[in-house]
Amino acid sequence: DVTKPPKIAALIDREGRAVYGRGSMTEPNEDLRTLDLFGDWLRSLGTSASTMAQALDAASPESKPYLVGGLNYIFKSLDLIPDGIDDLGYLDDAFVVRVASSLASRAGDVPASIQTLAEGTSEIETFLKNDYARLERYVTGLTESVARQRSVQDICGDAATQTEFVREIEDWAKAYTSPTFTKEPRVLLKLRSFLSAKLP
Repeated sequence: DVTKPPKIAALIDREGRAVYGRGSMTEPNEDLRTLDLFGDWLRSLGTSASTMAQALDAASPESKPYLVGGLNYIFKSLDLIPDGIDDLGYLDDAFVVRVASSLASRAGDVPASIQTLAEGTSEIETFLKNDYARLERYVTGLTESVARQRSVQDICGDAATQTEFVREIEDWAKAYTSPTFTKEPRVLLKLRSFLSAKLP
């Protein structure tokens, strides 16, 4: 059942607190700060996607495939976390947007708005620890992805296709509604468990 990360029950104590190994997953105050941040990312996902789409024309040829791959992920029918999962749906999209922005920033020239999105990767790396490298490899692979019968190469290589792609992203961003997000430490544990299980 994709809605139940593996072995998650064994990682929650009798009082419902998330535990990891022999101790708490993180300090309580750090959990709350991370929950606030991830909640903000969920609420602003539509804006973030629109920001990336608007940056495509200004991005260098070396950077653009990473941005397009990150945006194309939004339209993938099979993503890391199904969008309908309570609390977790769309958080993977928020992560991918930031990691793709970071990869694009390192590959070539990008607008300042993309560099700002890329700053969030430090938080993701701290949260995922060793699994961050797996996520970065996964997002790098999205440069070869296909969604809605269009490859990243199709979008980057044809102005009309890119224009249509940007329009669809903007339409998605306008229609996007932030899902519910429970600010409890167990949500962070579920998120880490899901990504650890699903990342190649």
